[in-house]
Amino acid sequence: MTTRTLDRLSLPDLVDLVRYFAEAPDLWRPEIRFRSESRWWTRLHGDDDSDVWLLTWMRDQTTELHDHGRSTAAFTVVQGALEEVRAEPSGVLTATDLRPGRTQWVAPGVVHDVRNVEPLPAVSIHAYSPPLTSMTYYRQGSGRLTPFKTVTGREPEAS
Repeated sequence: MTTRTLDRLSLPDLVDLVRYFAEAPDLWRPEIRFRSESRWWTRLHGDDDSDVWLLTWMRDQTTELHDHGRSTAAFTVVQGALEEVRAEPSGVLTATDLRPGRTQWVAPGVVHDVRNVEPLPAVSIHAYSPPLTSMTYYRQGSGRLTPFKTVTGREPEAS
């Protein structure tokens, strides 16, 4: 049974949703595409409570520092490796190496970046609840984060 908190899935249910898709490669492997000019993504699932996306990454592709508006996010790497950089409110950045099977979650308002710093392509699965509708992008400078644009839409990491 799915647990709801206001208009979103609970964090454990969102993590379970990402893991469910990650552990079912028949649902996502046929959808993999890579583009040298930018990340590629496709929706795997969507309803009123959540959406699930497959994202692919070539070396040096990045999302840039951003938040997910009012959505909570969970994601996991299913192929290759990614690096997540989280920004503290002070502007200090902390990097975490992500390998297949590790699931991260991102609370609403948390600023982070995901990127492929490895030579091999990577594939990840991301879920948002409620479904993603806006993202604010940030620049880091002078020891702080400054928002510079907000985008709206129903796609992950759109810029």
